[in-house]
Amino acid sequence: MIVEINGAKLNVEVMGKGEGKPVLISHHGGGGIGSLAEPKATYGPLSDIFQVIAFDARGCGNSEIVGPYSHEQWAADVDGLRKWIGAEKIVVAGGSYGGFISLEYAVRYPEHTEAVLLRDTSADSDNFKTLEENARNQDRVEINWDNFNRYWTGQIRDDADLKACWAELIPLYDFHYDPVKSAARVEAGFYHHEAHNYCFTHNSPNYDLKPILHTIKAPTLVTVGRTDWVTPVASAQIIADGIPNSRLVIFEKSGHSPQFEEYDLFQEVQRKFIADYLPHLVAK
Repeated sequence: MIVEINGAKLNVEVMGKGEGKPVLISHHGGGGIGSLAEPKATYGPLSDIFQVIAFDARGCGNSEIVGPYSHEQWAADVDGLRKWIGAEKIVVAGGSYGGFISLEYAVRYPEHTEAVLLRDTSADSDNFKTLEENARNQDRVEINWDNFNRYWTGQIRDDADLKACWAELIPLYDFHYDPVKSAARVEAGFYHHEAHNYCFTHNSPNYDLKPILHTIKAPTLVTVGRTDWVTPVASAQIIADGIPNSRLVIFEKSGHSPQFEEYDLFQEVQRKFIADYLPHLVAK
């Protein structure tokens, strides 16, 4: 369905509808290349407990291409969805770039944050400093370094260029590289270079929530794949160390996507966290 939030028409799906059920709002990763498909698959299975909202962020997927694409605006859109669904508090969830926005929401809207579910993300932009080193240390594919640098500095020319650059990078993300599956993921994606470029020219250079992580009092699950090359275990550890009421889980046979690479275990970990930290929600 299309829902207008803060002046942008957003593509929204709600799973597990039911009066009185707690609400989980999930934010996809990949600013400019992401869509609701990933969080729908990751958090949709929790719809027996929650009303789960998955949506295409402004500038992404099938939502309206209208800025700004700042962390502040994307977090405000999450809160707009909270108001739209009629919830006082929400569990906010997201992986990769969606984790940036989930953390942003938790620090900006603590009074509305019941819990936080994070996957393969970072609390600052320091992970970008190790990208090139990690890419040079792999032997899966040859890297076009001009394309690599343009991608991570927000110098993409158009949507086709974004797709082509993403196709070159995607082999680095999984624990076991499957070229057929990776190619299918590239073709199934959405590509909006305006939002992508904004992320890496305006957002990333100033992104640093480390000094205020301690203000997040909501229970927080931090998950990460052992061989994640873009938001590594060290990034997850910083988040877990900074948030007082957190749990860190490392998936030993995953790269950047344990929610797919170790699907059953990932779902088990989420449910265990909810049972341990949010028993009042499970009982509803």
